[in-house]
Amino acid sequence: MKNLRMKAARVSKDLSQDQLAKAIGVSRQTINAIEKGDYNPTINLCIAICKALDKTLDELFWEEQE
Repeated sequence: MKNLRMKAARVSKDLSQDQLAKAIGVSRQTINAIEKGDYNPTINLCIAICKALDKTLDELFWEEQE
């Protein structure tokens, strides 16, 4: 599942995928894969992303039940 909330949070902070990746110590390809839904990040990576984007885990990674 695509992570459009993470992408929107990144764009709202005016960060490129590369800038976010460098801020948290991963590759741009990792950020791209997470946003595309091709990679399921570890909890530690999720926390690092949340801190960099000033968001909570729920705001970026919680999937709503239908």
